[in-house]
Amino acid sequence: MRKSSALALITTAIFSGGLLAACGASSAASSPSGTTAKAKYKVGLVTDTGGLNDHGFNHLAYLGLMQAKNQLGVTTSVVQSETESDYVPFLTNYAKQGYNLVIAVGFLMAQAVQQVSKEFPHTKFMIIDDEVPGPNVTSSLFETQQCGYLVGELAGLVQKDHALPHINSYNTLGVVGGESIPPVNTYIAGFYAGVHAVDPSAKIILKYTNDFNNPNNGQTYAQSEIAQHADIIFQVAGGSGLGVITAAKQAHVYAIGVDANQNYLAPNTVITSAEKGIQVATFDTIKDGLQGTLKAGVQYYSLSNNGVGMAPPISAIPASIVQQVLQSEKAIRAGKIIPPTTIP
Repeated sequence: MRKSSALALITTAIFSGGLLAACGASSAASSPSGTTAKAKYKVGLVTDTGGLNDHGFNHLAYLGLMQAKNQLGVTTSVVQSETESDYVPFLTNYAKQGYNLVIAVGFLMAQAVQQVSKEFPHTKFMIIDDEVPGPNVTSSLFETQQCGYLVGELAGLVQKDHALPHINSYNTLGVVGGESIPPVNTYIAGFYAGVHAVDPSAKIILKYTNDFNNPNNGQTYAQSEIAQHADIIFQVAGGSGLGVITAAKQAHVYAIGVDANQNYLAPNTVITSAEKGIQVATFDTIKDGLQGTLKAGVQYYSLSNNGVGMAPPISAIPASIVQQVLQSEKAIRAGKIIPPTTIP
């Protein structure tokens, strides 16, 4: 199994950053006052309705939170939203309890963060995947059109060259999105561009589940695309996308995961994943908050700072295809390829 250089750098960043953080924590542990100060720094995380079992977006934020707890010694708490009406009261509750940093996971929480951050100007807030203005809000945005392009190119080459078993002759790929919102559509825009860069004649079927926590919906939409001859399906639907992977596995076709490396869910089905460094962003934001260096405004994550990447493709994919995609990765880093952010 070959690793892309982007993933390798992301992994290195996580572990090297963790080692340095662990060293800092050990040093502080020898000082009671240092340990007390870190334990008094409280971080609360509010998931969106996808919950912690989405094997992706919310789960990655939680991993970043736990990394900060274990390596930095901060006090942490997490609460899972059941409906969108939970966002404001959950964010407010953490602010009222004196939490130093409150993290909102997802674009759908932007309005709630805008409201609550104004009501609690002395509390720091982080929002993932949208920009919320304010002197006490840090916004983390990811250029997922870049990793979307890479997995799209990989899928296009596999489809064009019939490089895996069960690839049919219809030259059709599928995409199942959650909702038609920017964090979903930038992935998809990149995917379209990557596919058509290597196979302009390829057909792409796009459907939205209009939710992020209903695997049955994801499975149904994927089955519909499979019935229309799609044999590689990119899921960008959070927890609903888990049903896409199930449908692909049952039909003996292929899937591409999102946010995290989802190959472990179906090792022979998930050929790669478009990765978003949410764990890295969450941990780094908490560390900056603890050190008093956290800045308001937008923090951008891309291939250039290891904020997005492509997971290792399965070993059955020919090395020549993987190498071609890695060359495109280098071209994106160099600014020679600029993937679009809107779906054609």
